[in-house]
Amino acid sequence: MFGFILRRLAVAIPTLLLLIVVSFLLMHAAPGGPFTQERALPPQVLANLNAKYGLDEPLWRQIAGYVWGIVAHFDFGPSFVYPDRSVNQIIAAGFPVTLTYGGIAFVVAVAVGVALGVAAAIRQNSWMDYLAVGISIGAQVLPNFVMAPLLVLVFTLWLGWLPGGGWGGPIYWIMPVVALSTSFMASIARITRSSMLEVLGSNHIRTARAKGLPERAVILRHALKPAMLPVISYLGPAFVTMITGSVVIDMYFSTGGIGRSFVDSALNRDYAVMMGITILVGALTILFSLVVDVLYAWIDPKIRY
Repeated sequence: MFGFILRRLAVAIPTLLLLIVVSFLLMHAAPGGPFTQERALPPQVLANLNAKYGLDEPLWRQIAGYVWGIVAHFDFGPSFVYPDRSVNQIIAAGFPVTLTYGGIAFVVAVAVGVALGVAAAIRQNSWMDYLAVGISIGAQVLPNFVMAPLLVLVFTLWLGWLPGGGWGGPIYWIMPVVALSTSFMASIARITRSSMLEVLGSNHIRTARAKGLPERAVILRHALKPAMLPVISYLGPAFVTMITGSVVIDMYFSTGGIGRSFVDSALNRDYAVMMGITILVGALTILFSLVVDVLYAWIDPKIRY
C-alpha cells in the first residue's frame, strides 16, 4: 500500500505543477490586464504598476517566480485590486467559512444519502423503497439555486425562524447546508441503491444467506463494503465541490466564502486571486482523487493502478 501511495504521489506532484503553469498561462492570455480600466492610465503610472508587480519581466521569469513562490513559500502573491491584502489573506478569510458549511453539508449528504439508498435496496419494491426513491427524485430536481430562494421564502419571510443571510453562529449554517447538500444527497442515495441491489444479487451474498447468517450480518459484513465502491468514486469530486463552496450559496446567503471572492476577482480582473482560488481547487481535487484511489485499494486489494 505504501508503494502504491508513493506512485500516486509521483503522478500527483507533476500534475499540480502543470496545473499551476497552465493556470498562469491562461490568465496571461486573457484579454485586457489587471490594470485595464475604462479610462486608460497614464503610461508612466501603468509602467510603474507593471514594474511593482513584476509584469514587465519576461513571461518565463514571471512563471518561474510564481511557481517558486507557491512551492517554496506557499505564497500566491499580492492582490492586484487590494494593495494592502495578499491572495493568501483573501483565501484565509473566506476558506474557513466555505469549509465549515461545505464540510457539514458533505457529512449530511453522505449520512442521509447512504441511509436512504441502503434502506431502499433492502426493502426493494416496498413503500420504503418508493418513499426513498421519491425523496431522491424530489431532491434531485431542486438544485441549490432553486433550494436557496425557497428556503429563504419559507423559513425567513414566512416563518421568521432563520436569518436570510450573513455568517455567525450555527443558526446561520442551516440554510446554506441544506441548500448545498440536497442534490448531492439525492445522487448518493441513487448510486447507493443501485450498487446495493447489484451486490445483494451476487453469488457471495447468496452463499452467506445459505450459511444461515443473520440478515444484518449479511448487509453489514458482506454487502455494504463492496457496494460503497461506486459511491466512493462519486464522493471524491463531490467533496471537493462542496468544501470549495458554491458561488450560488456564497452569493445568495452572503456567507463571505471563497465563491464570492472568486466572482469579485473575475469582475475586478484580479487575476492573482482567480489563479490562487483555481489552484487551490485543483490541488484539493488532486488530493482527494488520491484519497479515493487509496480507499479503492483498501476496500478491494485486487484494484491497482
